[in-house]
Amino acid sequence: METGTSIDNNSYEGIKNGSWFIQFRNGCNPWMARYVYGLIFLFANLLAWALRDYGRGALTEMKKFKNCEDGRECLGTEGVLRVSFGCFLFYFIMFLSTVGTSKTNSSRDKWHSGWWFAKLVMFLGLTTFPFLLPSSFIQLYGEIAHFGAGVFLLIQLISIISFITWLNECFQAQKDAERCHVHVMLLATTAYTVCILGVILMYIWYVPDPSCLLNIFFITWTLFLIQLMTSISLHPKVNAGFLTPALMGLYVVFICWCAIRSEPVGEICNRKAESSSKTDWLTIISFVVALLAMVIATFSTGVDSQCFQFRKDENQEEDAIPYGYGFFHFVFATGAMYFAMLLVGWNIHHSMKKWTIDVGWTSTWVRIVNEWLAVGVYIWMLVAPIVLKSRQTT
Repeated sequence: METGTSIDNNSYEGIKNGSWFIQFRNGCNPWMARYVYGLIFLFANLLAWALRDYGRGALTEMKKFKNCEDGRECLGTEGVLRVSFGCFLFYFIMFLSTVGTSKTNSSRDKWHSGWWFAKLVMFLGLTTFPFLLPSSFIQLYGEIAHFGAGVFLLIQLISIISFITWLNECFQAQKDAERCHVHVMLLATTAYTVCILGVILMYIWYVPDPSCLLNIFFITWTLFLIQLMTSISLHPKVNAGFLTPALMGLYVVFICWCAIRSEPVGEICNRKAESSSKTDWLTIISFVVALLAMVIATFSTGVDSQCFQFRKDENQEEDAIPYGYGFFHFVFATGAMYFAMLLVGWNIHHSMKKWTIDVGWTSTWVRIVNEWLAVGVYIWMLVAPIVLKSRQTT
């Protein structure tokens, strides 16, 4: 069998450096495997969206399933949850079967990187299985998915902060320190300018009336958090520079914008949503971009297992796996819960309009709490070394 054949180190290196065709033809390689898993995840997202927005056409077929009754319990919100549960099962099984893998050419490495026909059958079977389950069980899964989606957001948050910290360290490690300092200042100044511009635009778009106190609070508090991160970063005992708080400022402004944009259509303080309530090409493009961004975020977070290692291994062995397989699948498993929450607006008892994603007051508050948590984690990463050091000296 092609996926079960043994590949020596030389041919394995040839696959790694070869073309996409060579990598796909030889199943046992993890570099192309991650893209296949990403495509499977994207297919699950599209299937869940199709059942939510256009599932009425499949009503007759849905009636064939025992627990779908008149078909409606397998469409809309429940259809999203059922597809999400099947996707979660697939990636969680892959997580259990690959966690702890450390060497290439091992049996679990070959299982992660190959056996695609078997995994395709498994994915289709696990996607169908939730449609045989009673509605009460799916509702229970929907409640649990809130927690799983929160875990995904936390993992993504740590990954983004680690990337920002890594980028700052790369600039500081440059040999030409003076030239690098100019680049850092230019990048930080641009980031702060975009932050201020974003705050001004949010005031213009989302505070059309002085009575929009909640939006005023969200935007003003975001501005205060940017100032707080900058002040702590520039403190003499911390001395983390301008770049990391500037990039974190971009991140929290973006989250604040997403949070306010998630407010329900019809609110007097969200005229932008009101103007885009009709389905047009801009709405469709925005939906597609949001869906692809979510899939890309899941993929990029999944391959970033390094930021969760407490001890960095500088001397990595030649036959070590290129990324953590177990962590990769765990992120996708929680990502399956996350896409379900986005498509149902974090409310399993709430029906969503066509071509909308992550809309509703629950979505808004999830984003806001995520923003505050991001700032809290970033500040802790700045002050933790000082706090721990002071405790050791006492």
